[in-house]
Formats: sequence, structure tokens, C-alpha cells
Amino acid sequence: MLDALERGVKGGRWYSLIDKVWANETLSAAWKHVRRNQGSAGVDGVTIPYFERHLEDHLRGLHEELLSGAYKPEAIRRVEIPKPGSRETRPLGIPVIRDRIVQTALRSVIEPIFEADFVACSYGFRPKRSTKDALRRVQGLLDEGGRWVVDVDIERYFDTIPHALLMTEIEKKIADRRVLGLIERYLKQDVLLTTKSYAAIEEGTPQGAVISPLLANIYLHRVDVAMEQAGYGYVRYADDCVIVCQTREEAESALHLIGEQIAGLKLRLHPEKTKLIDVTAPGGFDFLGYHFELGRRYPRKKSMRKLKDTVRQKTRRTNGHSLSQIIDILNPVLRGWFEYFKHSRRLTFKIVDGWVRRRLRSILRRHRGTHGIANGADNRRWPNAYFRQMGLFTMIEAHRQLIQSR
Repeated sequence: MLDALERGVKGGRWYSLIDKVWANETLSAAWKHVRRNQGSAGVDGVTIPYFERHLEDHLRGLHEELLSGAYKPEAIRRVEIPKPGSRETRPLGIPVIRDRIVQTALRSVIEPIFEADFVACSYGFRPKRSTKDALRRVQGLLDEGGRWVVDVDIERYFDTIPHALLMTEIEKKIADRRVLGLIERYLKQDVLLTTKSYAAIEEGTPQGAVISPLLANIYLHRVDVAMEQAGYGYVRYADDCVIVCQTREEAESALHLIGEQIAGLKLRLHPEKTKLIDVTAPGGFDFLGYHFELGRRYPRKKSMRKLKDTVRQKTRRTNGHSLSQIIDILNPVLRGWFEYFKHSRRLTFKIVDGWVRRRLRSILRRHRGTHGIANGADNRRWPNAYFRQMGLFTMIEAHRQLIQSR
């Protein structure tokens, strides 16, 4: 298959793929990927540890069902999860483990076929590409003199992809009817809405399904090609898109083109969230957790709220942990957040460090039998150096070391 990817296949379509999906090596590798990601049980209640105890039987059963054509995916368990930095929730589908394995095997087989044609401006859920790569590209375009940005929002993208049009795009590359049938069955899986209520998916890709990000990229590939061929500074990560332009006229032209392309896919740009931004004026735009404004970059408000909500949950004054235990719990959170947002302006880290220490001083007040928020006397009683000695991760110091290393 790798040789064929290099040479290309006759007619550009692949006719024999299902044997790669049911291969024991593929299913075994898919299981290892699913186990590494962990995750909750689906509607059947089967957990990762239980599945592993009977691993050989489960994988043999999947192999035989795929070989005979008897395999059918089970319903998806739907849960509502909080949106980062918001009180709103979004639906997340949780397939059963056996379906996650087959979807992973299927993705590993068909992904290289589409990857061979995907263009450079697409970054989301692709091998060896990340959010940081997309952010670097946006920053590079701004540094090259980009003054106007088209902030693109595709309204309810994952929920509104038309199945028939998506399958048409997939069939341009894949002709294996059994593989196409697998994909169609995943698109039309039942969803468990309550303990007794099921509903079939009529459009969109089920969020939480292993195969969904690839299908979403396949559907927007046509847009990526059109924007790149037109020469625009277009950057897309899943359904988050920005177009960096030199002039307002260029930005208006880019907005018109992407609007036509999105409409051609029977999708819709959000009329309020899609807008033109002058990056030299106050206001700016958000992209992948960052806020860009007036030549600066720092965490957007939702990213800050998410961090503070997480820290608050771990620093309740009545949690019963010692300060050293709390610091051990906090440090991985603070390090991970800094690693992603380390390219923010320096003031961001000073503000976060001060806020975290104030939370910890309030806990120490509680340990002394004093209530309320930490004040000036507490700052003298437990100075910043005290928390450094206790091992608290300090963002301003990490940022200073980062600058020195450069």
C-alpha cells in the first residue's frame, strides 16, 4: 500500500482496502491506540480493563465479523461536557470500545490516501501537525505585514455536514464498497439520548468518534484547495479558520470566495461571528486559545477562565490537603498551561502567578484559623520566595529561562 501511495493507483481510486482493515496487525495496533487514549465505556458498559482481560477473544471476534461482513456498530452514548471557559455544554458521543478499535483501524488505512492530497494550509487532526504549527503560520503572516484578518466561523460545522455530499467526496478516492459501507454505518449510528431513547444521526459527523476529524478534513479539502490556489494567507485548524490579508479589499475578496465555497458544500458561515478585523485597531481576534491584538498575543478570555476554574477546583480552602500536596497537584496544570501559552506577553505570567499565590495564601490563612482573602500582611508572612522554596511552578521564572535559552 505504501508503494502504491508513492506510485499512485490506476484511476486514482482504491478498490481493495477492507483486507487491510480486518488484518490482525491493524486491529492489534488500533487496540493499543485506544488503550493509550483510555476513555469511558459506551452503551454496553464495557471498560478498557474488562476488554483487555478478554483481549484475544474480542479482537478475534472483530476480525471474523469484518471478514464475514457481519460487523455492525452499536449506538453511541451521548454526554454533555462543559465548553472551556463557559457555562454552556456541547454534546460528545462515546462509542463502545470495539467500535473505537475498528474506527481506528479504518482511519489508519484510509488516512494516508487523503493525506497525500491535503494541502499545507490545513493543520487540524493531521499527522505531525499541531495547533502550534497553525499559530506559528498565523503569526508569520502577521509579521509579514498582514493587516486585515477574516475571522471565519462555520456555523455548527460538525453537526451539519450533509452525509450524501460527504460520501461523494470520499468516493473520489475510495471504491471499496465494504469500506464505504463501514463509513456510512458510522455516519448513521444511533445515539442514546436517554436511558431508553435512541435517535439516528441525519447529518453531521458524531463528535467523539475516532473517524470524525478525518471525515471533517476530507469535506473541507475542496475549500482549502480553492483558498490556497487563490493565493490567500489562509490557515485552518478543523473548523477554525483565519485569512490574513494585506488590505481591506483583499480581505473582502477572500471573504466572498470562502463564502461561495462554504455555500457550495451546503454549509453556512455564521453571520455574526464571521467578520473582518483590522489588527492595527483595538479589538483583535481569537484563534486556537490565543487572542491577537495590536501586535501582541496572549490567552483569550475563555482560556484564562478555564485555567482559573481548574485552579479554583484544586485550591478549595476546605480540601484538607497540606500546602505541599496542593502544589504537587497544581504544578502539572500550571506547567501544561504555560507550555501552550508561553508565547504570550510577559505581563500575562506575572498576573497568573500573583493570582495563584493569593489562592494559596488564603488556604494558609484557613490553616491558621483565619477566614477571608489574603491581604498585605499575608504577603509579608508568606512572601513569593516562600512558595518558590515549596516548589511552586512559577510562570514568570519559566518565561525568563525561555528567553535566556533563546
